[in-house]
Amino acid sequence: MIYAVWVPLLMPFLAVPAARRLADALSPVRAVRLLAATGAGLALCSLLALALLVVPGATRFSVVSAPGELVRPLSDAVPAATVPLAAAALALLVGCAVAVVRAARRHWTELRPAGRLEGHADGELAVLRDSRPDAYALPGRPGTPGRIVVTTGMLRALDPAERDALLAHERAHLVGRHHLFIAAIEAAALCHPALRSLRAPMSYALERCADEAAADAVGDRWITARAIGRAALAARAAEGASRPRPRVALAAVAGPVPRRVAALLGRNAARTRVGRAAAAALLACLVASGAAALDATSDLHSGIEAAQGENAQH
Repeated sequence: MIYAVWVPLLMPFLAVPAARRLADALSPVRAVRLLAATGAGLALCSLLALALLVVPGATRFSVVSAPGELVRPLSDAVPAATVPLAAAALALLVGCAVAVVRAARRHWTELRPAGRLEGHADGELAVLRDSRPDAYALPGRPGTPGRIVVTTGMLRALDPAERDALLAHERAHLVGRHHLFIAAIEAAALCHPALRSLRAPMSYALERCADEAAADAVGDRWITARAIGRAALAARAAEGASRPRPRVALAAVAGPVPRRVAALLGRNAARTRVGRAAAAALLACLVASGAAALDATSDLHSGIEAAQGENAQH
């Protein structure tokens, strides 16, 4: 266990470089799914590894070893090393739990009903009377509909076909519940610092998902690319004066717009071999992390049984 338990804590550092290659090398939907599975899996394995580091040090204390009928500690290491390591692992576990709970509460609070928005609302669309160009998808809580929020300034900046593409993009965010993928990656990042680097590729992959959905909806990739480009230019021209968006909002003008436009126009063709290699590397990291965590858990269980067996012999 002493070696296997460290693998889940180190594996995220190896997974992140491969994750950065996914968004352009795989289809957006596959990239989102793989990034979400990798982030959640590596985060859970790292938490399990921390928990496994706590147990040997805890058995140094009779309050823990007595209920388990252990006659000796599970670790052969000296207490001067085992106990501080267990204390540090426990502190990290508690810190992660507190951070994730706070993030979940903040996310829930920010999913405010879209009906509170000022302006004219027509079904899922809420039009704000504001000369500053902006548009975003504002998800709602379970049981409450989300809203597509667009300002009058943004509507004036686009022609009718471009408006349809922009609204289709934001609608795809709502239908796909993309804010949940962002929340999952944020939670994973709170569990392991290396997983923070998954935020950017996940955000980009989600925007690409919405771009492709918009292109399918309007039936024209050029119009969709033009709408995204013109919306981004209009929004950035008024960036200093624009009102801040809610944290849970997903906007078509976010992220690396030139890369997204190039992908829509086929100038950044998906590199199948690179995508497969990156996906294989991520899956290998996930499998290795899970296998090491299971191996360390099995070793810990065997150690407990051995300590209890000695007690039974006595």
